Amino acid sequence: MAKVILVTGGSGLVGSAIREIVENQSNALPNEKWIFTNSKEADLSNVQATWDLFEKYKPTHVIHLAAMVGGLFHNMNNNLDFLRKNMHINDNVLETSFQHNVTKVVSCLSTCIFPDKTTYPIDETMIHNGPPHPSNFGYSHAKRLLDIANKAYHQKYGVKYTSVVPCNVFGPNDNFDLHNAHVVPALIHRLHIAIEKGLSKNHIFCRKYKMFSIVIVYFNIFTGDNTFVILGSGKPLRQFIYSLDLAKLIIWALRNYDDVEPIILSVDEKDEVTIGQLAETIAKSFNFQGTLEYDTSAADGQIKKTASNRKLRKLLPDFEFTNLETAIAHTVEWFQKYYKEARLSSS
Repeated sequence: MAKVILVTGGSGLVGSAIREIVENQSNALPNEKWIFTNSKEADLSNVQATWDLFEKYKPTHVIHLAAMVGGLFHNMNNNLDFLRKNMHINDNVLETSFQHNVTKVVSCLSTCIFPDKTTYPIDETMIHNGPPHPSNFGYSHAKRLLDIANKAYHQKYGVKYTSVVPCNVFGPNDNFDLHNAHVVPALIHRLHIAIEKGLSKNHIFCRKYKMFSIVIVYFNIFTGDNTFVILGSGKPLRQFIYSLDLAKLIIWALRNYDDVEPIILSVDEKDEVTIGQLAETIAKSFNFQGTLEYDTSAADGQIKKTASNRKLRKLLPDFEFTNLETAIAHTVEWFQKYYKEARLSSS
């Protein structure tokens, strides 16, 4: 029987990566038809729009990536919006999937939904063990409810609704908007701005945003030296997964992972790096010859969010993740090539 796979959020970071894997690397099976949709085609927070989309494509399988997302300050200032919007989206997608007899739904969560106060490494059994970090509690609780809904649908109807939990994702087609970007695209965009302006000016000023682990770039106007300044100590630890790797794993989950319990999709614990190491890797990809400095007067946020991929490794022991340096280089190259088309703001 032919599969019709609907990917919500199909033009975003992860959706674009899945499309590339399926289309450019011939990873689609003969009996699979892939459809990538986005918010321009249907507002999934609207139940009728969701129903109409499913009526149009008649999916048999769904990869659910669509969500209201944003950076730290956007979350902090709009927790109610993040909660309500994502609850509506998730409920509409799951219920409409059930009403249309969709065989399987794989939804995407995030390691940021785990408890703020916990032991490490975190694993799939710990999602609901305590409140999430207060900065993004609206988004986190909405995503946690996806896991609850998956289990409730399975308990009542026996359907295969599950979820994957990636660590920090980055790659081509990321959101490089300085107001909402996460740490990797923020670092890339700000360093790009500094280098470009430094070519024609002796000095620049960039507005200083007080964000946890968000990067500020400026040139020292007194000495003329270009300096890459990172807010915070640079010591917080993070795991980063390249979007193309995550895409491969989500496709695998759709085809092979049938457990209703979520599964963490993350690089190994040994691949965890500090924000400082990340900044150095990005600077190297730009061939940046200036100096890196850390503004320790700024807050660091959570020091670590180490996730265990033991469950994934038991099922896919030989999966090879892209080396961070290589993945960053590819992302920087894409950003430089498609700078004018990228999702960004230089203000």
